[in-house]
Order: sequence, then structure tokens, then C-alpha cells
Amino acid sequence: MIEIEVDPVAVCHPTAAPGYGKRSAPSQSPRTQQDFSHLPEREAYLAAYIDRLPDGAAIDTKTLAREQPRYGQQAVRSALRKLADLGHLLRIRERVGEGLTRWVSRTYFSRTARPVVWWQRFLADRRTTAGGGSADPAPTPPARSIAYRALASLGAADKRMMLSARECEELEPLAAGWFARNVTVEQFRYAMTNGLPAAVQCAGAFTRRRLVDRIPPEPEHVGPHRREAPPRPAADVHRRATEVRAILRKNRTAVPG
Repeated sequence: MIEIEVDPVAVCHPTAAPGYGKRSAPSQSPRTQQDFSHLPEREAYLAAYIDRLPDGAAIDTKTLAREQPRYGQQAVRSALRKLADLGHLLRIRERVGEGLTRWVSRTYFSRTARPVVWWQRFLADRRTTAGGGSADPAPTPPARSIAYRALASLGAADKRMMLSARECEELEPLAAGWFARNVTVEQFRYAMTNGLPAAVQCAGAFTRRRLVDRIPPEPEHVGPHRREAPPRPAADVHRRATEVRAILRKNRTAVPG
């Protein structure tokens, strides 16, 4: 497992404008060194970095790219999307203020990965809590994670693998482990539907077994220090061949008849 060391710069990370910035989700597990060991290195590093920041810290793409030394804006933006897909991050818009209101963006972070149904209940609880802010009157429901969407698509790939919404939610954490290992949706769908028996009695139980038994290995991180030697230039090869031929001719003339 990879242990992520968070840079000291997190201590002096900028604070966001009032109403914005990081907000910690409730009921999280205690912090450990292996909280994000299931994630790829980039996502694990940024998740650990965000986890150490206090509530109210600016965690927009530009600020994160500027304040930590490893990744630029494009990499940070991709990592945040993946963290959202895997249930560690949720971004919504809320209306605040009385009388003249304004809309603000809220970013909730959880070191404990949450399925979509948990985030939905969390938002519903916030709407009924006094002082929790008003939700968008026509809000877009939280986007389903890539794991949930992939599970839901299995029925279209093969009708024997049709899953219910409840089964997709229950299997979502297991499927998320696959996408944390850089598996594509096409690869996931093939692994779940290839070589099916003639009849699948219970698609949910069958999918659960395949998710556990067929999960691929964690991606190997190859260090940059090992490089193959570059090929010899053509001129060098020609020169060496000429030298060899000259030596052979000399040896032939030196042998007595």
C-alpha cells in the first residue's frame, strides 16, 4: 500500500471567500495513513491533501494546482472529477441569504467514500435543517458515479445481467474499486458479461461474485529512472562493420599458404 505524505504547504493553504470552500461531510471514519490507498497515486495524493485542509479552505482547481507542487490544473481537474465519481467529493449550488439572495457553490469532502444514495440523503437532511440554506428550486440530482452507471448499463449489454436500482446501489462500492484501478467502462462491461452461462438466475449475486473474483491488479507505477539504451546511430554501425571487415582481411593475409 502507498502511504501518502502531505506537503507542509497545506498548513498555510488559502481560505475561500465566505460561503465557499471545503466542507467536511459528517460521520466519517477516523483518519489513518491508508485512507486513500485504494486510489491511484494522483487521486490519493490530492485526496489526502484536501483531507488535511480545514473547512473553508479554497479547493477550486486553480488554487489546488497553485498550492501543491505535483500537479497542474488539468491533472487536478481530472482528479477532482474522479474523486466525485468515487464518492469522496460532492459539488452543489445553494441559495443563501434573506430577502436579496445569492447562489453559492458548496463543495463537500468525505475521506470515507459514499455511494450516491448516501449523498442524496445527506442533501435531503440539509434541506430540512434550519439554517442549512435553501436548495436550488430546480436542482439537478447528484450525478451518478461511473461505477453506478456502468452497473446499470450491463442489462443493455446482455439482458441476463439486468440489475435493479437497489442492486446497483449495493454493488456500487465494489464496482468503484475497479475504476480506481483505471479500468474503462468498456473493459468493465466486458469482464462482467463475457462468458455468461446460458441462464443467470440472480444477476445481482452473479455480478457481486464477478466483481470480487475478477478485479484486476492495482496499476504498477514504473519509475522514471530505468530507461533503455538508445539505438546506435547508423553511421556508428557502419563504421564498426568496416573495422570488422578490415580485421578479417588482415587475418586472412597473415595466414601462410
